[in-house]
Amino acid sequence: MTDPTTRGRTTIADTVVAKIAYLAAEEVPGVHALGSGLARSVGALRKRVPGGPSTTVHGVKVEVGEKQAAVDLDLIVEYGEIIPDVAGAVRENVIAAVERMTGFEVVEVNTVVSDVKLPEEAEEEGPSPERVV
Repeated sequence: MTDPTTRGRTTIADTVVAKIAYLAAEEVPGVHALGSGLARSVGALRKRVPGGPSTTVHGVKVEVGEKQAAVDLDLIVEYGEIIPDVAGAVRENVIAAVERMTGFEVVEVNTVVSDVKLPEEAEEEGPSPERVV
């Protein structure tokens, strides 16, 4: 009997790796959101467009090769959290999830903390449709 792995090829799209990284990063306590305020606003608008993406991965950029992947994340951390600890936990969770689900070797996970969510800040929902030009 022939080994099934020799009867074809499996390709994993960059967007799949990005979604895995996005969800793994969101699971980490202390992470408020991914992406800058502008990226989150654009993502909110895209969700309103009929046929738009069901899952946005703003704040995540990936480079995928044949056997390796690299991930860049833009994080917003809750005020009071120890930022290097949150970033380290995100890195560990993303590496574990991507490697487990895809079989890729994750060569790096780079994080940029672009903002801190203050307790008194209201949640941003993006610009209202009336203000969009």
